[in-house]
Amino acid sequence: MKIQYLGTAAAEGWPALFCKCESCEKARKLGGENIRTRSQSIVDDKLLLDMPADTYFHALNYGIDFSSLQNILITHSHEDHFYPLDMILKAPPYAQEGAVKNINVYGNNVIVKMLKEAMSLSGIPKIRDYITPIQVEPFVPFDVGEYKVTALLADHIPNEKCYIYSIEKNGKRLLYAHDTGVFPEKTWAYLPGIKFDAVSLDCTFGLGYNERGHMGLPNADDVKQRMLREGCADSKTKFIINHFSHNANKTHGELSDSAEKFGFLTAYDGMTVDF
Repeated sequence: MKIQYLGTAAAEGWPALFCKCESCEKARKLGGENIRTRSQSIVDDKLLLDMPADTYFHALNYGIDFSSLQNILITHSHEDHFYPLDMILKAPPYAQEGAVKNINVYGNNVIVKMLKEAMSLSGIPKIRDYITPIQVEPFVPFDVGEYKVTALLADHIPNEKCYIYSIEKNGKRLLYAHDTGVFPEKTWAYLPGIKFDAVSLDCTFGLGYNERGHMGLPNADDVKQRMLREGCADSKTKFIINHFSHNANKTHGELSDSAEKFGFLTAYDGMTVDF
């Protein structure tokens, strides 16, 4: 399996759209891995994770044929992870002659409601022939093509069941954990006995400490150490930090140097990790 990080920033992007702080100005000057778009990833070039407003740019920048994608997993309803109006572009007259007619969109009840509303307002009579919203429940495995997927509870929005995802194929397993603070106990209770080959963890606060809603590197390391203790990971598991805010005030190089000491790779836009 492999994961490619298409966007690695928090909601405001990095440099942030309206911001002139030192961190954003430094990113503009340095460019390269310091330029971060809104969070999105893809597994094996076929299973999409989240749908931010930067999706069109990602498709162009990385040569992804979105007409061939059949499944999207959505973590939660914040607009940097789900922009449902772009989903309408799957249907004619906006799209024609794609390799896959219908796309499945998996998420919580809020995601399904938002998508159905956008579909209803589109004015396209047969839009349900092209987009299928599918509500999933936490801790209930489901099949997505060749993948076995389980939504686990995140610690993010108090009034929404936000998800992180366990994704398995051919004996390999990925834990994609964005956006979340240190995992809720219900998720920890589910994890023992399940071993992951790659774990991608929220690190919105960079080197700072933050337990709830999002994490910083010290908290991501706490999660890593608990996973190691409980047999959910081992010395061969690849740990990656991702989803960064400009308020972390560190360049990619500075983040990467610190993360390496904790045994983490630091994601950047376009990075691919095989496992």
